[in-house]
Order: sequence, then structure tokens, then C-alpha cells
Amino acid sequence: MRRLILLLPLVIFLGVAVFLYRGLFLDPAELPSALIDKPFPAFSLPAVEGDQLITQEDLLGKPSLVNVWATWCVACKVEHPVLNKLAAVGVNIHGVNYKDDNAAAQKWLSDFHDPYQLNISDPKGTLGLDLGVYGAPETFFVDAKGIIRHKFVGVIDEAIWREKLAPLYQQMVDEAGQ
Repeated sequence: MRRLILLLPLVIFLGVAVFLYRGLFLDPAELPSALIDKPFPAFSLPAVEGDQLITQEDLLGKPSLVNVWATWCVACKVEHPVLNKLAAVGVNIHGVNYKDDNAAAQKWLSDFHDPYQLNISDPKGTLGLDLGVYGAPETFFVDAKGIIRHKFVGVIDEAIWREKLAPLYQQMVDEAGQ
């Protein structure tokens, strides 16, 4: 019995080591989401610009990317030119301005151009909370019926779009027959 007690720290150490070793091979952009294959959460929030009230119903009809962004997010500034290029070639993108000042968001869009078809103001982060947002940028792939098909965490650059995300978006477009 005494030998078993002496081996207990070694067994615990080996268990922790295996757990940590496995973590070395996880992709941080592939954070799990309980919302995959579920409808986009219900919401009713104002637009960043204008006095329009936007709801989840406004996201229906076309496959889209729903991009969570903020002016305080350094990585969002890196990603923004790529989103502008994608919007210019017809990718349907909606924005969720997350925990941000609306005036700052309007200035950002004026200075750096606006790739968003709809841009939702989420100053308290309620929609972000419902989406399980860890931070910005995060992008949700939403099909024409409003079902979340994929979640990407991090900066979308041209290589990630071309190699990983464009095929997912194209599949949603093909399924919608558009």
C-alpha cells in the first residue's frame, strides 16, 4: 500500500503531461461552438449607422459571414482589408460591432471602408454572449436559412480564406442554389 502511495505523484504527473502534450496539437482557430448546425440566436439590436433595428430575420436569404469586430481590436484592423476585398467580389458579410463605441465604429468604417451588408451594434455584448464569442475577430458562417455552419476564430487573411474558408462559403452558396 505504501508503494502505491509513493507512485501516486508519478501517475498524476504522467496524466497531466499527456493532457498538456495533446494541447500542443490543437488549432486555436478551431474553438468548439455549441451553435454549429443551430439557428443564429434571436436578437434585436440597432445598426451601427442609421436608426434601423436589425434582427436575426434580416440574416436570412443568402449565405453570409457574420464577422465580430471592434475598433479596439488590433487584429480586426489587420483583417479588415481582406474583408473589403471579399465584399468587393460578392461575399455577403454582416458585422457585429462588439462592445464598442458607436461613434468610433462609424469613424472606423468611414476611414477604412465598410465591407458589411448589415452592421449590428452590440455595445453591451449581449449578442456576442449568445454567440459564445471569446473576443474579436470571430467569424460565423451562416447559411441562407440562418443556420450556423462554421465558426472561425482569429484573423482571416488571404491564405486562410483561399485554403480553408472559401470552400466552406462556396459550399453554402451551392447548397442555396445562388
